[in-house]
Amino acid sequence: MTVAARVFEPPTLADVRAAREFIAGHLPLPTPLLGSDALSRALGLDVRLKLESLLPVDILELEVGYGLISIVDADQNGELLERITHIRKQFALDMGVIIPPLRIRDNLQLKPGEYIILLKGVQIGGGELMVDHLLAMDPGNVAERIPGIPTTEPAFGLSAIWITSKQKDQAQYLGYTVVDLSTVIATHLTELIRKHSPELLGRQELQNLIDVVKQNHPKVVEELLPSLLPVGVLLKVCQNLLRETVSIRDLRTVMEVLADHASHTKDPAVLTEYVRAALSRSITKKLLTTEGELPLLTLERSIEEKVAQGILQTDQGPQLSLDPNFVQGLIRELNTQAERMVMVNSQAVLLVSPIIRMHLRQLVEKFIPHLVVLSHNEISSNIPIKSFATVRLSHAS
Repeated sequence: MTVAARVFEPPTLADVRAAREFIAGHLPLPTPLLGSDALSRALGLDVRLKLESLLPVDILELEVGYGLISIVDADQNGELLERITHIRKQFALDMGVIIPPLRIRDNLQLKPGEYIILLKGVQIGGGELMVDHLLAMDPGNVAERIPGIPTTEPAFGLSAIWITSKQKDQAQYLGYTVVDLSTVIATHLTELIRKHSPELLGRQELQNLIDVVKQNHPKVVEELLPSLLPVGVLLKVCQNLLRETVSIRDLRTVMEVLADHASHTKDPAVLTEYVRAALSRSITKKLLTTEGELPLLTLERSIEEKVAQGILQTDQGPQLSLDPNFVQGLIRELNTQAERMVMVNSQAVLLVSPIIRMHLRQLVEKFIPHLVVLSHNEISSNIPIKSFATVRLSHAS
């Protein structure tokens, strides 16, 4: 991780020659050249750069306004770099994916307290913070309000206020959750990484993980790849798991399950369901309440039957075809019950039959992205289940 310097010494002629020799060694073929006015003025020479030097795109970038430079600069006791290191380590432990280094730079085109987060050169998030202030949020138990500047927390869209450091002790005494600017950006970054994790896992990143498995379990890798399954299918399965926040840290189990079923199907969606069943313990573990129970929403039997009847076999594989009015009513009722469940349990989990899980998840993910959809195959027999509610429709049949 690097913080782009705003003030730099002009490169010497020796620097330019060394860079030219390095680039030429990696790009042996003649390539177009681009004039660099800045270097030419600095050196008094006609400096030309190869166009290929403009092509690389950083996977993850954070750009900040000049008012936030102090929190990303270690020389100014900025804490964000340390937090980012912790985020990358924790994500590797939780999800089994190595997050690429984050490039940090200042951007004078941004407002002083503004920041943007980019994935492969495209903005995926951002926000505007109040420099030299703290963010205070009401967790729901604040009886007395404290004066502040109203705002919205950028990661989850929660109502919050900006307060000064002098108000911190009073706000915490009244029950507010108070965080500094580094924490605000780190939280937002964590959520965006989690949301876009499938895009952070490409073939090269997957190959690095495969190499780790191969060191200790070479037979698993040799049997599966590439004789039974192309690496591209394994990549799709892993991305499918990450899309539903299922960890791929146990990649050995993933590959062993695929080796068992690859001779019957090469469909990544179907193979993903087999893997999910094998990872049932890790999937359900993070969904349990503090009492060790698994609260669940269920569907009325007539709804499950209608969804199952809507699964059609096509040349592109199984596809779900349902009446739009039925879908609209189902989404509305599911959303109502899911919101109720989130208020009580902080998360919403729907239990359905294995045959419709994949299709129902694809149907609701755009409308209710926080809804976890499980099948009966993904719940261990020793986990106590608690029914929260049954989703019903007056015209389901």
